[in-house]
Amino acid sequence: MPDADRPRFDILGIGNAIVDVLAPVDDAFIRRHDMRKGGMTLIDGARAEEIYAAMPPAQETSGGSAANTCAVAAGLGASVAYFGRVADDQLGAVFRHDIGAAGVHFPTAPLLGAQPTARCMILVTPDGQRTMNTYLGACVAFGTAQLDEAVIADSAVTYMEGYLFDEPAAQAAFIRAAQLAHQAGRQVSITLSDAFCVDRHRAAFRDLVRNHIDILFANEAEICSLYECNALADAVAQARADVKLAAVTRSEDGSLILRGSETVAVPAAPAQVVDTTGAGDAYAAGFLAAYTAGRGLEACGRLGSLAAAEIISHFGARLQRDLRPEAAALG
Repeated sequence: MPDADRPRFDILGIGNAIVDVLAPVDDAFIRRHDMRKGGMTLIDGARAEEIYAAMPPAQETSGGSAANTCAVAAGLGASVAYFGRVADDQLGAVFRHDIGAAGVHFPTAPLLGAQPTARCMILVTPDGQRTMNTYLGACVAFGTAQLDEAVIADSAVTYMEGYLFDEPAAQAAFIRAAQLAHQAGRQVSITLSDAFCVDRHRAAFRDLVRNHIDILFANEAEICSLYECNALADAVAQARADVKLAAVTRSEDGSLILRGSETVAVPAAPAQVVDTTGAGDAYAAGFLAAYTAGRGLEACGRLGSLAAAEIISHFGARLQRDLRPEAAALG
């Protein structure tokens, strides 16, 4: 399209703005603190303090699923914006500086005089599995008032994070953001984030996906939960009917990309697994960076796989090397 018609942003992410506190632990730590290995558990402030005090030395960075996607996409050369709520406190300032330094436009005003900035304690076991304990804090204050209509209209794809979907105000914001994007002729995407999150709000998720979503991201467990199917093939058939485009990640088995009757199978990129934190976020980043650049579906999936492989090769959910030369080589 002519440059004058191009949106300012390739991707706009909407999600929980969280400071990630990440540390390696053994399986005994997970058992001792009665955690569900490999899952995400919402906790209160007291539980957050308890876990934080027991953790070994940790890495602290701005995070949250959609924020990770935005940062990785910016690192791949996409133009990116992000909406999410932090408090007017020290961690909120850290988040704002960190995501801005990653090249992401973050216009959302801070929450004043209420809940503190959210944090997620991420425990990584030797097999690379991550167990997340999340205190949402200021995240729950996100609603339609935090939507910048001009930024939505000026973003090629609005990408929403399923983890944020717990609160009614956020659900209303998702629907409104999708309406605004479609009114501007843009596309809307969502990641289902977690099968347990889908379990809690299945009917609302189904309605959102069917009526407001163009591009769906999910792993096998999440898409099977959404459609209450035991077999992936059955869930995939229903997804084809609901959305224009879907990307289903399958860990070491790569991903399936669905568009109408078309299926593109993309292998996983080779990787030495150190920490799976942010793998799905990075896949979505690579996919959308390629998609908004006009690449074909296979190239989108391959860049998603490449980004995911880089992320799982080290601790943390941000790129540690420049993937842009490899991205360009994908054609």
